[in-house]
Amino acid sequence: MTDTNTQALWVAYGSGGVVGSIRKDPQGYTVTMAGADTHVGVYPTMEIAKNALHAHLPAGADWPQFREH
Repeated sequence: MTDTNTQALWVAYGSGGVVGSIRKDPQGYTVTMAGADTHVGVYPTMEIAKNALHAHLPAGADWPQFREH
């Protein structure tokens, strides 16, 4: 039997371009803001990760578009 790690990446786009990303790995959904050296946090669901990413955008920012890569 082979041990596999399922990983996926979603890039978040705002009106000015890329604002962050969400990476799925065995630990959960990791949120990283564009240009950041470290991640914001690891969350148990994609919906919580999306909300966390949006919460770290400037006040009044529109909801970003998430595209899987």
